Amino acid sequence: MATEQWQYLLKNLGQWHGSFATFSADGRLLQDIPSTTILEGINDNQSIRQIVRRCPPAQPVEELLLEYNTLSKGLLFFPNGAFSFGTIQLAPFTVLGAELGLIAGDRRVRVVHVYDNSAHLEKITLIREQLGQSPAMTDQVDWLEHLWGTWHGTAQTVYPDIGKSSQTYPTQLTLSPIGEQRLQQELKFAGRTIASQGQITGQRIQFGDVQVLLLPDGVSCSGPLRVKFRQPLFWEAGWLISPGHRQRLIRSYDSQGEWESLTLVDEFKSGAAPS
Repeated sequence: MATEQWQYLLKNLGQWHGSFATFSADGRLLQDIPSTTILEGINDNQSIRQIVRRCPPAQPVEELLLEYNTLSKGLLFFPNGAFSFGTIQLAPFTVLGAELGLIAGDRRVRVVHVYDNSAHLEKITLIREQLGQSPAMTDQVDWLEHLWGTWHGTAQTVYPDIGKSSQTYPTQLTLSPIGEQRLQQELKFAGRTIASQGQITGQRIQFGDVQVLLLPDGVSCSGPLRVKFRQPLFWEAGWLISPGHRQRLIRSYDSQGEWESLTLVDEFKSGAAPS
């Protein structure tokens, strides 16, 4: 598995140009800093050199250099290069949060959930990137209407427990508006059906203690506003890659706070042809 994971990491090699956009817990844009992230293989791809440059306006360039030849225990990849890195065990007074990365051709988005010392959501960082001189993303924000309808997909779940085999199964997600300020969600997967209603306020959708933020370029992020220990939870990043094609990445924890699984869903809207 370690060899496979390393090969999946290599799908992220290249020079990625983009920005780090930081949002408050309620979705307000706080700052957006241009960036370049370089991932290059060295020693015949046996090691990785990672350089992150951030260029705040009127300030010195910030640069971080890392080299590594093994993967962290909190990190898992999928064959297409999608990945998540984050907390392994949820516990009070520890660092809480996760990064979820999705990749499509020469574009990549990463969403980072960060919590404060009292386990409240502190901020969200959205990193939008493209390889080389690829066209920049559109920065479109009002895209909720593109989600209405039924989405059929395939989910693959992998586990940090190397002794547990991955699973693949079909999914169906139906999203319907209820007036202008509510939505109905019905999710079917692995023989289960989960239905819920959410309250829409601007770019936020509230499902009880779980909040969904609608971010630029068709990106969404989901997670609890406050981590409640001894309860299952998940963090999710979604990306509307095109009007009829969406991917979602879900990092799940069990009731003991242990990182349980990582799931990648690739889904298409009914009537839309695979891109």
